[in-house]
Amino acid sequence: MSKKPLILGIESSCDETAASLVTENDQGKPIVLSNVISSQVDVHKEFGGVVPELAARSHMEKIDWIVQKAIDDSGRKILEIDAVASTAGPGLIVCLSVGLSFSKAFAASMNKPFIAVNHLEGHALSPKLNSNLNYPYLLLLISGGHSQFLSVQGLGKYKRLGTTIDDALGEAFDKTAKLLGVEFPGGPQIEILAKKGDPNKYELPKPIFNKGGCNLSFAGLKTAVLKISKKY
Repeated sequence: MSKKPLILGIESSCDETAASLVTENDQGKPIVLSNVISSQVDVHKEFGGVVPELAARSHMEKIDWIVQKAIDDSGRKILEIDAVASTAGPGLIVCLSVGLSFSKAFAASMNKPFIAVNHLEGHALSPKLNSNLNYPYLLLLISGGHSQFLSVQGLGKYKRLGTTIDDALGEAFDKTAKLLGVEFPGGPQIEILAKKGDPNKYELPKPIFNKGGCNLSFAGLKTAVLKISKKY
């Protein structure tokens, strides 16, 4: 039986330091052996958003023990690792550089391959980690800085069907929360509060309905919330 590859993955593109050990089963399906994430909510809370320099410093302080915990939790040994992968962008440059520098040094010290991973490609392929999804499939990609409709046709083969022409959805949530004085991270809190509200109380613009194509726009929604908030 051939040895299954064991990959160490590292993420530091924004305000979370994360590491994971991934391998595959006899059918070639991925198996996540460990997944360790360290949030920076308390670091950025008083600023109402992510401060890149503080985020990078936090990554530097935590990345070594996050990686060690991921290895420990996986039940595997460090010498069993066959390659090291890290997010290479897009993201906050000062944050990305921490994960990239650590990953390259780690790989070089063990004489193992280093794999640079595109952030958005990672999102696009992640559904295949825990499902039997076959190509092609339609993907709604939503993150703090990106909102896109993609046709995922195969590994390295993607077609963008639409994107936001201004704010990304996550960004719109966070900016709206800041306008309303909701504590960072505001997005999740806005969702909780919205479920308790009256959906018919205000007439707010819709980001995609009654328009051709798949492009999105959230700036108008944010502006409408700002106008309403000034009335109270």
